[in-house]
Amino acid sequence: MRVAVTGATGFVGRQLCETLLVRGHCVTVITRQPDRGRLLLPQVDSFLQWDPDGTLGKSLDGVHAVVHLAGESIAGRWSKGKKTSIRNSRVTGTRNLVRSLQQLSPPTRPRVLVSASAIGYYGDCKETEVNESSPAGSGFLPEVCAAWEAEASRAEEQGIRVASVRTGIVLGPGGALQQMLRPFRMGLGGRLGDGRQWMSWIHIEDLIGIFVFALEQEAVVGPINGVAPHPVTNREFTKVLAHVLRRPAMLPVPSFALKMAMGEFADVLLQGQKVLPIKALNFGYAFKYPHLEPALRQVLA
Repeated sequence: MRVAVTGATGFVGRQLCETLLVRGHCVTVITRQPDRGRLLLPQVDSFLQWDPDGTLGKSLDGVHAVVHLAGESIAGRWSKGKKTSIRNSRVTGTRNLVRSLQQLSPPTRPRVLVSASAIGYYGDCKETEVNESSPAGSGFLPEVCAAWEAEASRAEEQGIRVASVRTGIVLGPGGALQQMLRPFRMGLGGRLGDGRQWMSWIHIEDLIGIFVFALEQEAVVGPINGVAPHPVTNREFTKVLAHVLRRPAMLPVPSFALKMAMGEFADVLLQGQKVLPIKALNFGYAFKYPHLEPALRQVLA
């Protein structure tokens, strides 16, 4: 297939493009900065420039599938402007991408759109296990995720199959894990708050596997959770990471300190979701890293 990928120069996008090429697909990268894309992805031979505030016109003629990963990072203190960027990069960007698909004639439209989403959809779940059939939570991130998925689903009106991958905490050479490593390696790591909040994580190879699975398996429609089958509490995550690194983890970060430093974003770190990948398991996806310690050992080897 010819697969167009937005957000291809990011942490997940680069590995997805490499995997698609290995599997024999052709890749077109959709990016704001094609020159930067060519530097980061020299093995890709096709680039399209796109501002997510606009549409792509007929540029996607003949593309068989689209994977939509583009979106502003949620990490960092949430100013009013940051929250606007988080929302618009997902909701408005997806709306304009779908409009681009709608402008194509039926014979040349992609057959499938696989869009990123996030487990932030579920909000703060405390001890409740959630899966793809669970309702959206309340608050900023659940609202953004629900609107993001709703915009992607509009492509179904044009006969395009749509799947939304609700991504958890991704473990790989980049992303959230890299931000955790420095204090742990210095022996300054510790749980966040009381450490009881659930963390639904996934190894980067399994996340890429689920995106490819959703792309290639026609039965996959709607939301699919991109998380490993064995979530852990923050307390357990801290203990396992310290064990793998052979460092102590005896300096917990108090909730009030996180809130003072990070503002509203601290809620993302202190609240949790115990998310299960029911749909992936039911479809027969075989996780390479279902348990946390082997996943961390592989990433940190």
